[in-house]
Amino acid sequence: MRLRVLAAMSGGVDSAVAAARIAEAGHDVTGVHLALSANPQSYRTGARGCCTIEDSRDARRAADVIGIPFYIWDMAERFHRDVVEDFVSEYAAGRTPNPCLRCNEKIKFEAVLDRALALGFDAVATGHHARIVDGVLSRSPDEGKDQSYVLGVLTREQLKHAIFPLGDSTKAQVREEAARRGLMVADKPDSHDICFIADGDTRGFLADRLGAAQGPIVDESGSVVGRHEGAYGFTVGQRKGLHIDRPAADGRPRYVLSIEPVSNTVTVGPRSALEVTEIVATRPVWNGPVAEPREPLACTVQLRAHGEVYGCRAQVSGAEVHITLEAPATGVAAGQAAVLYLGDTVIGSATIASAI
Repeated sequence: MRLRVLAAMSGGVDSAVAAARIAEAGHDVTGVHLALSANPQSYRTGARGCCTIEDSRDARRAADVIGIPFYIWDMAERFHRDVVEDFVSEYAAGRTPNPCLRCNEKIKFEAVLDRALALGFDAVATGHHARIVDGVLSRSPDEGKDQSYVLGVLTREQLKHAIFPLGDSTKAQVREEAARRGLMVADKPDSHDICFIADGDTRGFLADRLGAAQGPIVDESGSVVGRHEGAYGFTVGQRKGLHIDRPAADGRPRYVLSIEPVSNTVTVGPRSALEVTEIVATRPVWNGPVAEPREPLACTVQLRAHGEVYGCRAQVSGAEVHITLEAPATGVAAGQAAVLYLGDTVIGSATIASAI
């Protein structure tokens, strides 16, 4: 069946090859680049594959080579509200957000998909490395590039209208194909870091928006071991840049254990104190082949993008998901996503609220 497909083209190699494959399959394809900043010069310059002026030009050239119509959609206001402001407010609340995950949730598969369906398109295609198998989200065979984690927030309805043409390909295969197709982005570096922080200085970015707010850095006993300029500049599991006045008694490194925004206190301690086995998560999204688990379900959980996968048991209790890990995890931060899997298949996700 011939579909009308809107291909989201970031300006990188993945989205270009995804659009080319959909067009070659005989579908009616239109390319669209999302303008995410009212002042693109304030975002990263160079070949980042995300949202700079260079990226919009690369996307347009790729659409010309493929031979499909191309448009630029201004999503700057929505992006600022739903991604940038959310990022700042989450840090202010002592949580650690994932802006790429939020962009997928609020921009690419809410704002863009809603507009695409309203315009008569059947689906949105992106260059994400993930698969949709029998209507459910699954991992890419390229373990190092798998993006099912940052797509785990999508609903079943959104997945019905999503196409990931690169699902069965490795990144190396995508680059080789781009070169064969004459796409100039074949060797373009992957995007990384946070696109809206131009110099990569997250702490400085937050300080500009939240202001300096001095507070104590304490150890597990409550003794003050240093001072900071803003608790928002730290994340659970952080080791470097702690500005501690004196070393630990055992001489070992100390890590951020918790962040308390009300008292503006950062607590540090040994790595062993970071280990958690119980996680409580909220705002669950169940998008897989099984119903939400009212009884303990043996599955696996991923707690960070490209992070380690842990065996666990997950169970819904009211509006919360309780996750018991088979082995301790470290660096588990409130605000991050816990994405649950059965094998390679995503069954759902939730936002980490606390860990024990």
